Amino acid sequence: MAGDGKVVDLAEVPAEVRERHSVLAQEIEDHRFRYYVKDAPVVSDAEFDALMRELEGLEEQYTVLRTPDSPTQKVGGTYSNEFAEVAHLERMLSLDNAFTGEELDAWGERVARELGSQEYHFLCELKVDGTAINLVYENGRLVRAATRGDGRTGEDVTANVRTIAEIPGQLRSDGGHAVPELVEIRGEIYFPTEEFEQLNIARVAAGEDPYANPRNSASGSLRQKDPRVTATRPLHMVVHGIGARRGFDIDCQSHAYELLRAWGLPTARHNKVVRTLDEVKEFIAHFGEHRHSVEHEIDGVVVKVDEIPLQGRLGATSRAPRWAIAWKYPPEEVNTKLLDVRVNVGRTGRCTPYAVMEPVRVAGSVVEYATLHNQEVVKAKGVLIGDTVVLRKAGDVIPEILGPVVDLRDGTEREFVMPAVCPECGTGLRPMSEGDIDLRCPNARSCPAQLRERIFYLAGRRCLDIEALGYVAATALTQPLEPAQPPLTDEGDLFDLTIEQLLPIKVVVRDADTGLPKRDEKTGEEKVVAFFANLKGEPKKTATALLENLQAVKERPLARIIAGLSIRHVGPVAAQALAREFRDLDRIAAASEEELAATEGVGPTIAASITQWFAEDWHREIIEKWRRAGVRFTEEETAGGSDLLAGLTVVVTGTLTSHTRDGAKEALVSRGAKVTGSVSKKTDFVVVGENPGSKHDKAVQLGLPVLDDEGFAVLLEQGPDAARAHLGLPSAAADGDSTEES
Repeated sequence: MAGDGKVVDLAEVPAEVRERHSVLAQEIEDHRFRYYVKDAPVVSDAEFDALMRELEGLEEQYTVLRTPDSPTQKVGGTYSNEFAEVAHLERMLSLDNAFTGEELDAWGERVARELGSQEYHFLCELKVDGTAINLVYENGRLVRAATRGDGRTGEDVTANVRTIAEIPGQLRSDGGHAVPELVEIRGEIYFPTEEFEQLNIARVAAGEDPYANPRNSASGSLRQKDPRVTATRPLHMVVHGIGARRGFDIDCQSHAYELLRAWGLPTARHNKVVRTLDEVKEFIAHFGEHRHSVEHEIDGVVVKVDEIPLQGRLGATSRAPRWAIAWKYPPEEVNTKLLDVRVNVGRTGRCTPYAVMEPVRVAGSVVEYATLHNQEVVKAKGVLIGDTVVLRKAGDVIPEILGPVVDLRDGTEREFVMPAVCPECGTGLRPMSEGDIDLRCPNARSCPAQLRERIFYLAGRRCLDIEALGYVAATALTQPLEPAQPPLTDEGDLFDLTIEQLLPIKVVVRDADTGLPKRDEKTGEEKVVAFFANLKGEPKKTATALLENLQAVKERPLARIIAGLSIRHVGPVAAQALAREFRDLDRIAAASEEELAATEGVGPTIAASITQWFAEDWHREIIEKWRRAGVRFTEEETAGGSDLLAGLTVVVTGTLTSHTRDGAKEALVSRGAKVTGSVSKKTDFVVVGENPGSKHDKAVQLGLPVLDDEGFAVLLEQGPDAARAHLGLPSAAADGDSTEES
């Protein structure tokens, strides 16, 4: 009989299906033991979820396989014998998961069907990625704390839980809310993400294995045999439910949280009650974008029917309530193999180790590389080449290795050894100053990697913003394939490029994050392109656009020129300060270290770097080549003078029609204003374009002057008093006088 969910005889189930079901069930049980008892999982949550969903699919197709012993009918994991066993007064259930909008809709439809015309609400709360805990209070006093275990019986960790500062040993009677005769409090113990890395550094330094992720840190810290060890860990708790109770009644889960908060228990700050499933989806979408704005890891959103009587009406299966479901976000943590650790050379010579991994999809993209920052970070994370590692990619953030899965080591793994010489030019590596952790290649002039990275940086948006000069073009100009010679031996040659130099160049395409050659998916060979010429040998648009762009950027503001020189420690902010103070590159070059350091926003460290940079003959040659090519090295006076907006603090938000975001900031800073990223009472003006977001709301709330494009133009051309008059406001001086008189 075909599998249609109606098979009642085990003999009718195909042998290969029975075998797969048995293998899956055992594998899931093994993973649960490692997760809940040993605190040492060897698969990611996403991989575990995939196994469980496959098992559920088989049991949906062949219902005879769904026995009480199946992992799909059990809650959580088993308990160990390292702590005393303790029975929960009321069973701790697990949650069913929804991974797609269709699955969430299906759950919502079942709830609506069961409740009919009854009015109800949804309570949305963040799904904390920690370890479940059950607290029992009798007459307000904490008498027992236990892990979830198998849902019926857990481990007694009372002594350890008493060391967690925010979990009260005695509930308080606040605002007339008398403490109950008995209550079971359900919640999640978590390890703050910021403290996780520091804990692993300490463990590796002490010769201990690092934890794979913050969830393991929480579980391992909670289940220490010596409570004094638990007391040293920054554990926190979020309450998410109530089990058994006597001496009080509650009508809604959300009202229960208000009561728990009054008793002194740590409840979540981000819960929200909504009426419709569309509002639920809005909550899910918001925290999908802002999931790293909270202090703990989350892997989803829990949606509950808020009304307690209706929860009872909906009931539960053997393992999960029907009145709640967990929306799971796409995984940001996966396991993969660390194939190698290599070294990339940056524009200032800094040599950065990076991980090369088996390609794996995480957070919506395939990842092969992750930064490891420096050799000390590699040691601190405790990773070995050949390890299975836990990889995290939070949204658009650069992928990061959290740590190794130590239990999967087989002895073939090896330590990473930082090279003694530059991998691209062979020069010996060394720290550039006393106490510097980073090793650098001192061959700044001739190292091809440094030149490539400097050209790419110079062409970026924060510097000259050369549209046709991306990473591949920067590689083509500095490292073409033989027999062609690179047209750029340093930055000085950039503005003298000709079409004849560009046409012959062929180049290996490299990855912008790692500098590694990209390979053809079919042949595995390095990708080689004639970057500036077509098959007929004629100039591509890339070539003509590059030469046109180079002519246009010669008039860029002085601050962008300074930022593009790759002087160590001199970023856009310091470059703006220097341009505003000296207004001429030659004056900066001639200034003493003391004069430079006296500039607001510069200081002695940056001043020393500037002096050292201009002391190099080849650096000064770059400036002279650019000067001969017509690059402007002076800052033009702006209408109203360079100090027109001196002393003002301005915030720019939204999309302006008259300026890009960077252009608006540049215009403000060049006139003496300070541009900040947050709105406060000290903000003088908020410049608002389309889609401004919360900054505009806060400006209105604080009663600050808000300028549109037209008002912004008035501010730039005529100053703050004219801008306030444009809004119908008194001048700042008049406003201040009237305040004093009143």
